Amino acid sequence: MRGTAADGAVAGAAAPAVATGEHVVLLHGILRSPRQMRRLERRLEAEGYTVHNLGYPSTKLGLAALVEHVHAALSAPAVADAIAAAPAIHFIGYSLGGLITRAYLKRHRPEKLGRVVLLATPNHGSEVADALRRLAPYRWIAGPVGQELCTDQAAVADLFGPIDYPCGVLAGDVSLDPFGNLVLPRPHDGKVSVESTRLAGMADHRVVHAGHTFFPVDDRVIEETVRFLREGRFGPG
Repeated sequence: MRGTAADGAVAGAAAPAVATGEHVVLLHGILRSPRQMRRLERRLEAEGYTVHNLGYPSTKLGLAALVEHVHAALSAPAVADAIAAAPAIHFIGYSLGGLITRAYLKRHRPEKLGRVVLLATPNHGSEVADALRRLAPYRWIAGPVGQELCTDQAAVADLFGPIDYPCGVLAGDVSLDPFGNLVLPRPHDGKVSVESTRLAGMADHRVVHAGHTFFPVDDRVIEETVRFLREGRFGPG
C-alpha cells in the first residue's frame, strides 16, 4: 500500500543490498496522511522491504477504533496472505501512529512480529494537549483522539501492553514552536518532550536534532530507523 506522493528514489539511497522478503507497516501522525511517510517508504523499499504505508482517519475516531481501522486494512485477504508468507513484519509509527502501533500490538500482535520503531511518539502524553484540550478549536480539529494525547493516560492505559518486543525509540530536541516552548519540559521537539518518548523495556533510545513536524522526513531519522530494523539498535551517539 502506497502513499499519494509521486514515485521516485530518495536522493542518496543505496541500491537494495538484499531482497529481505520482510514487510513493514508505516503509520503517520495526527492530521497527516501516508504522504508524510512516503520518503521513508521509498528508503525501505530500496532496502528490499515490502511496505504497507497505511492511512487512517486520525481526527475522526479514538485510539481503540483507530486500531481496528488499521487491523481491517491489514486483514484484507491479499494483504494478510502476503504478510503471513513473509519471514517478519515490522512496524514504524510516527507520533500518534506510534501509539496506534503499541495498542495494535497488544490487541492484534502478528505471529511473526519483527522490530518496532517509534518516532517522536508521546508515550506518556503531551503537555501541549493538556493545555489545549478544553478549547473548542482544538476539540474540533483534533477530534476524539486529541483528548487521549494528554499526560493523564488513565483513560487509555489499558490499550497498551508491555514492551516485550524489540522496540527502538527516536525523539527530537529542536523546537521553533513558541507555544510548545512555553508548556513543554525541555528538551522537546515542539510537541513532545524527550522524556515522554521513553518506555520501559525499549531496546534503544536516541535523540535526533530535529523538530516534530518534519521528523519522519529527516535524513538522520530515516537512517537510524533503517539501522534499527536491520540491527536492533541505533548507531553510535
